Amino acid sequence: MPSSVLIATLLLLSVIGYLTGRRRAVATAGGSLSTLHSVPGYHGAYVALWAGLPALVVFALWVALEGTIVNGLVRASLPPAATEGLTQQQISLLMIDVRNLAHGTAFREADPVVRAAADHYLHLHSIGDWALAALMLALAAFGFAHARARISPSLRARNQVERVLTLLLVLCSLVAILTTVGIVMSLLFESLRFFAQVSPAEFLFGLHWSPQTAIRTDQVASEGSFGAVPLFVGTLLISAIAMVVAVPVGLMSAIYMSEYAPPRVRSTVKPLLEILAGIPTVVYGFFAALTMAPFVRDLGQSFGLSVSSESALAAGVVMGVMIIPFVSSLADDVINAVPQSLRDGAYGLGATRSETIRQVVLPAALPGIVGGVLLAVSRAIGETMIVVMAAGLAANLTANPLEAVSTVTVQIATLLVGDQEFDSAKTLSAFGLGLVLFVSTLCLNVVALRVVQKYREKYD
Repeated sequence: MPSSVLIATLLLLSVIGYLTGRRRAVATAGGSLSTLHSVPGYHGAYVALWAGLPALVVFALWVALEGTIVNGLVRASLPPAATEGLTQQQISLLMIDVRNLAHGTAFREADPVVRAAADHYLHLHSIGDWALAALMLALAAFGFAHARARISPSLRARNQVERVLTLLLVLCSLVAILTTVGIVMSLLFESLRFFAQVSPAEFLFGLHWSPQTAIRTDQVASEGSFGAVPLFVGTLLISAIAMVVAVPVGLMSAIYMSEYAPPRVRSTVKPLLEILAGIPTVVYGFFAALTMAPFVRDLGQSFGLSVSSESALAAGVVMGVMIIPFVSSLADDVINAVPQSLRDGAYGLGATRSETIRQVVLPAALPGIVGGVLLAVSRAIGETMIVVMAAGLAANLTANPLEAVSTVTVQIATLLVGDQEFDSAKTLSAFGLGLVLFVSTLCLNVVALRVVQKYREKYD
């Protein structure tokens, strides 16, 4: 039975359980709802949860374990002659061929052993699907009957339903937390593998980045060079240019829209400004490569300057334009949240509008403004497409914005493109770069939080 049909059947049973639970609660109360411990809606939800939740838990467990169980059974059924003398990696490749043939995605003729294993794979899947459907429907029917039989005026349906909902909320929170922990741990473990091959001092303080490793040891640069300082400098240079563009323009736009613009102008300008946030970054990359980069090159040559066809200045300016909505929208919302009484008090003391904005509104909105700027900085550090298309891939150690540079995110994307073996220093260096980027961003957020806490003005 298809999974979609099975899930739809469970949802239908849950809806029927909800209606049945409400109706039975009213019937057991004899028309006097005041005798019920919980309102009929909670009794209906109680039956619906019993009818659907246990079966859904079994479905989730089967989806998580099905591949491992079926693959293990198919692998155990392979003839000994087919796996004799094969390494674990070769056996894994053989199982991939079996699955591809079973799913109809094989692109070459399979031998009889693989074809027989694929047929066995499909047979086990079919048995598992029908067994799962039978078990889920049996659980749903049992839960429905059990919950319906327990409905009575004294049933604490509300307490039990809210307990289940609280548990679901806790599980959702744990999923988010465990996902974050998993990301950090996977990044850390792979980075430790990289630092076992490359010295951390060389990585953090080396001045030359060339991760290409040769196939043969007699080739030039067979060991590669993993000095990441040029990447860090390039990331900071492009991010700084973007912030120079985005922060003043975004903040001034927010001040105008919140303090000076008439309501009709604000209702028109703000959505138009926020459209910039919805443009795909690859489109910004096209604009940077085809329009801004030639413009910067021609402008620099008119002043007698040597400008690269792919410069950090072009990428940084376009990135700053892309980040303007992040700063302006958040700053506008924060400035509008400042109590009007503070403005009125400043006006009553004789302050002008500009003095009120500088000395009252902006200090009160400082935490939110700093938060918007931090979001913009994180967005700039993590941007990839604009730098790839407008700043190039050359890891140059330079502070000149007119030259081509590369960033950490660009190198991570370049190193992980295509099929990679995660055992070479070249591929593992991407995880080292990611770890440094993660730690740097975390430190930046901590420092900014301390600055906000120190200089924030509090108003009663």
